Amino acid sequence: MAAATTKPAVSPGSPTPDLPAAPAATGFRRVLAYRVFWACALGVFALDQLSKLWIIARLPFGTYGEPHAIRMVRDFFYIVHVGNTGAAWSMFSGRSVLLAGLAAATLVAIFIWRQALGLRDRIAQVSFGLLCGGIAGNLLDRLRHGHVIDFLDFHFGSYVYPTFNLADAGICIGVGLYLIHSLRQPD
Repeated sequence: MAAATTKPAVSPGSPTPDLPAAPAATGFRRVLAYRVFWACALGVFALDQLSKLWIIARLPFGTYGEPHAIRMVRDFFYIVHVGNTGAAWSMFSGRSVLLAGLAAATLVAIFIWRQALGLRDRIAQVSFGLLCGGIAGNLLDRLRHGHVIDFLDFHFGSYVYPTFNLADAGICIGVGLYLIHSLRQPD
């Protein structure tokens, strides 16, 4: 006959000695830790892609200027439908495949170095969420169309600002916000 074993008495609220420790962080908890990042990234990506689908449905490709563009404010703001195979201000025009690779590599690098970039911080999550949502939106355009769809066209007197889209706006705002946030951080 085997001797009966007794478990040590455990008071309520104290950890049970024979239960394994809970894992440090589950996959879901890790995703939740970056929920602001994901909300911003998915929001920018969705708004960008929906706006581009609307443009594709309303204006033929190459629509620019009057009378074909949608005039929002005469001599100031127009909705157009143009493509950009380059980067900002059409730099590196015709290099859409190279720029798509660079965009994908940037997204991977941000993921790999997310802790070093301080993405646990809420402002950093907003900044990089806007940035990554914009990068992903323009990357999808390059893969689907071979160019980025641009449609926001502003004129300031004789100066015509380069046509852009919501992804571009997300990228610029995200980078600007992160720079301001970084400069305000103590060393």
